[in-house]
Amino acid sequence: MSILVSLLKLITYQENPDREGFVLEETAEEKQTTRKSEPPSGGEAAPGDQEKAPAGRRSFKKPVRPAGKLTEKPKKVKDSGKAGDVQTGQTSGQAHGKPVVDDLPVSASLAENRETIEELYGMPENKDIIIRDIVIGTNPSIDGFVVFIDGLVDKSVQDLLFQALMLFAARPAPPDKGKLSSYVKERLLPGNQVSVQSRFRDILDAVNYGDTALFLEGCAEAVLVETKGWEHRGVEKPVIEQVLRGPQEAFGETLRTNTALIRKLIKNENLTTELLKVGARNRVNVAVMYLRDLANPALVAEVKRRIESIKTDFIVDSGVLEEFIQDNPYNLNPTILATERPDRVASSIVEGRVAIIVDGSPFVLIVPATMYEMMQTGEDVYSRWQLGTFIRYLRALAFYLAFLAPGVYLSIVLFHHEMIPTELLLAIAGNREKVPFPSLVEVLLMEISFELIREAGLRIPGIMGTTIGIIGALVLGQAAVQANIVNPVLVILVAVTGLSSFAIPYFSLAFTLRIYRFFYIMLGATMGFFGIAVGLFSQIVLTANLKSFGVPYLAPIGPRTVAGADVVTRLPVFFHEKRPDYLNPQDINRQPDVSRSWIGPENGGKNG
Repeated sequence: MSILVSLLKLITYQENPDREGFVLEETAEEKQTTRKSEPPSGGEAAPGDQEKAPAGRRSFKKPVRPAGKLTEKPKKVKDSGKAGDVQTGQTSGQAHGKPVVDDLPVSASLAENRETIEELYGMPENKDIIIRDIVIGTNPSIDGFVVFIDGLVDKSVQDLLFQALMLFAARPAPPDKGKLSSYVKERLLPGNQVSVQSRFRDILDAVNYGDTALFLEGCAEAVLVETKGWEHRGVEKPVIEQVLRGPQEAFGETLRTNTALIRKLIKNENLTTELLKVGARNRVNVAVMYLRDLANPALVAEVKRRIESIKTDFIVDSGVLEEFIQDNPYNLNPTILATERPDRVASSIVEGRVAIIVDGSPFVLIVPATMYEMMQTGEDVYSRWQLGTFIRYLRALAFYLAFLAPGVYLSIVLFHHEMIPTELLLAIAGNREKVPFPSLVEVLLMEISFELIREAGLRIPGIMGTTIGIIGALVLGQAAVQANIVNPVLVILVAVTGLSSFAIPYFSLAFTLRIYRFFYIMLGATMGFFGIAVGLFSQIVLTANLKSFGVPYLAPIGPRTVAGADVVTRLPVFFHEKRPDYLNPQDINRQPDVSRSWIGPENGGKNG
């Protein structure tokens, strides 16, 4: 018994009473929450109360934080225009529930602006923030300094900027120092993208994004010059959505490069790009692109509303943003389409959809999206319509095999023997004669092994992943059959099921079918065809209830709307006369009824 007690004590969590070295000091908000949660008492707590209290920060001993530049005492900002404005030097700190730096204006004193910049960026500890003192060569000369982040700027562009300011600016200085920023912007800087800002929040956002900020003595504004020049990937071929015929360009991690790739395909003045900032810590740029005269204004407003309402610290990829804005985050089916192909985004925008681009992510989100669009690829359109239609029907067959085949196999083997031809039934029974496990264990063993091989092949770097995946599947299947662990028919079935899941073009939808497959395995093994029917009915009901930004997930089939010529069967392109009506675009017509105007009167002037 003593050994059991010692073992339980060993594996039970126990609070370390000596936490002085690494527990952070409680914030003011946590102290206020602690005071509200503590029961009112007129005296000191009982000796046993501290031991009964749940483990939390209020039971720890508070360490003494060494005094430093950011924790000594608040610094009152001068020339703020508001009495009592206080700057603590921490951009993430809050005053009355709001970051202080958001309303902090630029001062007319160059020394105060430099002190504020050093306080906000935590200098001199912060080593990649560069402050460069300059003297503008006007008559008389003007003192100033520039702020930029090393590694995010283009050095050649910055050298031209400094030369223009310091060497080739022999002009008379304006008498009004308050207009220095406009004077420098209009007469001394050769760059195109130059702006003037008077709030530190806007200045910090620009500097953090690779711009250079110029502060001048006597001017309560800063001049922002675009000098972005960080390292990035060039335009490469698609890695996931490869096609044999069609454009061979893919998105990268740079926002402006991605928007330029879309604008290269859609040469229209109505193509609009709106920039929104998301995240309290990194404030990432999110671009919303749409055709102003085509997209439904209600759809655009809803997309912007959802993005602007996100309250979080950090968004690094479009996949994270997708979880914040999708309609049904608890459903397995993806309701937002992510693609790495600019041509697919351009075609979706021309249909009336909205594209969402996250800075730093090579995948662009398209909303709204339906399940039928996730089963399509650009190659279906770039090939002749007969080939595209055949591929889509083949893909539809793979869709059902990917999640139904193992469950239907178990239903037939365990409950519905009469559906198997006698010769095949005898062959299956003969192969299973030496197998010691029931059919359900066989299927689960092979399916889990196949999933492990697939995941291992993805995680192993380089070409070794594909090699190990193929060899592992062959060796494992052959060894399992020779060891009489599984029967050969099941190995064939699992291989066909895996190939079918690979035929689904959209990875998120294919992953969803892989998860559904295990539900149908259990239903088929317990209730046979009745269980499969119950599962299909439940899945159809749940899927039909899904919406993607107000659009039914199974449109235009469920509910039935004007199907058009491009759902499963792809008719020739000259039949695609209407845009999808479930998008409610401002212009429903894609092309006239007679788009092939070269057709002569002998054919009646009709398409077809």
